[in-house]
Amino acid sequence: MKQSIFLSAKWEYLAMLNYEVDPSVLMEHLPPYTEIDLFEGKALVSVVGFLFNNTKVMGIQWPGHTHFEEVNLRYYVKHFDGSQWKRGVGFVSEIVPKPVIAITANVLYNEHYSTARMNHHIKEQNNKLLVEYNWKQKNKSWNSIQIEADTVLQDIEAGSEASFILEHYFGYNQLNKNTTVEYAVEHPGWQIYPVTNFALNADIENLYGSSFVPYIQGVQPHSVFLARGSEVIVRKPVKIKRSALQKG
Repeated sequence: MKQSIFLSAKWEYLAMLNYEVDPSVLMEHLPPYTEIDLFEGKALVSVVGFLFNNTKVMGIQWPGHTHFEEVNLRYYVKHFDGSQWKRGVGFVSEIVPKPVIAITANVLYNEHYSTARMNHHIKEQNNKLLVEYNWKQKNKSWNSIQIEADTVLQDIEAGSEASFILEHYFGYNQLNKNTTVEYAVEHPGWQIYPVTNFALNADIENLYGSSFVPYIQGVQPHSVFLARGSEVIVRKPVKIKRSALQKG
């Protein structure tokens, strides 16, 4: 049975820079009862910037909290529920500009949210789309994601790396050593803009820890995507425990 809807929003202009990492780097972050989901034998992480628009929590719009940026570092996992594999994502870090959003997500979903000053710039000119996300934590320097792309949208090819990165429909977070939080994320298939140029200027150690520096800081991404996005539904969380899996 599906859980009721917790959040609905429109996610737009998802800039995703994807890097190959040693799987061992992810083990300390891996929630119980999940495994790293590999693409062609590679463990990938994504630095993601995107926009929330028309955000509603429990069907209600919170004044001043309907339109904002998010930047996160995510990785890819899978969970076997006793009958099928579910493909999902886990998060090392999620940054938003609104403290209420961070507190709510951390309390209800045991997420890894923090806050920072943030802004974005989106411009279309000469058949090019320019997307930029900027964020600055207290007493730190500005970080940025910049992407330039053609404006003609393309469908995602089944089995491609873009499909792998963009089509994970569950989120997983560790509640404690014996319990994982699972929530469903629902949206139609997305289209992508052909990326022609990109840049990531970020203090990876300060943002995500020293273990990620050799794989992201100054390293060429494995791939870069810019997705148009769509309306999205995030359902209320459920708890996964060993006893429940054994019964299944």
